[in-house]
Amino acid sequence: MQRAVLIVRKLAVKPDKVVDTITLDHQDRHRRRVAMTADGGLEFLLDLGNAAILEDGDALKLEDGALVQVAAKPEDLIEITTENPLRLMKVAWHLGNRHVPAEVTTDAIYIAPDHVLVEMVRGLGAKADPVKRPFRPERGAYHEHAAHDHSPLEHKQGGHDHHHEHGEACGCGHGH
Repeated sequence: MQRAVLIVRKLAVKPDKVVDTITLDHQDRHRRRVAMTADGGLEFLLDLGNAAILEDGDALKLEDGALVQVAAKPEDLIEITTENPLRLMKVAWHLGNRHVPAEVTTDAIYIAPDHVLVEMVRGLGAKADPVKRPFRPERGAYHEHAAHDHSPLEHKQGGHDHHHEHGEACGCGHGH
């Protein structure tokens, strides 16, 4: 079975190298090591050094150089809209205060279905409607330091190895 050990980010994907596509929901796009079967039947082992988030449009590079493109699977979500941007920002603040994974667009916020949150946002004067679409939640502000797609040796800062687990302070003075 071929292995995929590298993520090629969306902007660097060469379409002529893509041999298959794998469609994954939000939960399944956060992976490190798992056997996978692409939509066209290609079987491979995802074998990354660290857990990483696979974004819609990224690709997994197989040992032979071929790519398997990642597609975000449509899933059941709640679309939150308001009549003005200020109210939507206030709803976003309340959701963020609860550490809810959310996708923020110009006109709406998308969250996983949760009746308590639906009641809350409606209480804040927003509409909350069920929809089916790919879920692409925002990454946390400290995400770039939390989930690297490369080895720790490739990311040195201040003369020390700058690799650490999500939420763990490293004391390097970079404010995270």
